[in-house]
Amino acid sequence: MNLLSLLLFVLGKSSVVDMLAKKTGLSEATIKKLIPLAAPILLKALTSNASQKDGAESLLKALSQHTSTETVDKQLSTADTEDGGKILQHILGSNKGAVTSQLAEQTGISKEQVILLLSILAPVLLSALSAANSSHGQENTSDAASPLSLMGLLGGQAQEATTDANVNGSALLNLLAALAK
Repeated sequence: MNLLSLLLFVLGKSSVVDMLAKKTGLSEATIKKLIPLAAPILLKALTSNASQKDGAESLLKALSQHTSTETVDKQLSTADTEDGGKILQHILGSNKGAVTSQLAEQTGISKEQVILLLSILAPVLLSALSAANSSHGQENTSDAASPLSLMGLLGGQAQEATTDANVNGSALLNLLAALAK
C-alpha cells in the first residue's frame, strides 16, 4: 500500500469524515468527494517543495513545529485553521488559488469551504510527516533531520503531478497506520 492509499484510508474513516462534517458544516458526501481529490495534490506539492534545498529546509523547520502524536480524529478536531492556512500557502505557493478553485469546481462547494477543509487537514499531515521523519532519523541518525533524509521519507525525486501520486515512505506508512487505529 502506498502513502496516498493509506492517507486516503485514514481520512476516509467514518469517524474522521463525521468529525470533519461537524467542524466544517459540509456534508459527509462532500468531504468524501474532496479528500481523494485534495490529498494527492498536497502530497505532490510537499514532495515537489522538498525536492529543492530551500523547500526541504523550510519543510523540516515546519515539521519541528508540528509534532502532535494524538490520533487523527483528535488532531482534526483541534486543528488550528489559521496555522493550516499558512501551511497551505507554503505548500501550494502561487498555485493556491488555482488549486482551491479547481477543487471547488470539482466538488460543487465554495473556494472558501475548500480552503477551510484543507486548512484543517494541513497541520495533521505535517504532524504525521514530523513523526515519520523523527522515526526515520532514529533509524539512520547520520541523516536525521536533513533535506536528503526528508526526500527519502517522501519518496525521492518529485514525480509529475497527477491525481495518482505514489509517494512512498515506510515510516510514514507505519505512523498513519498507527493513527488509523
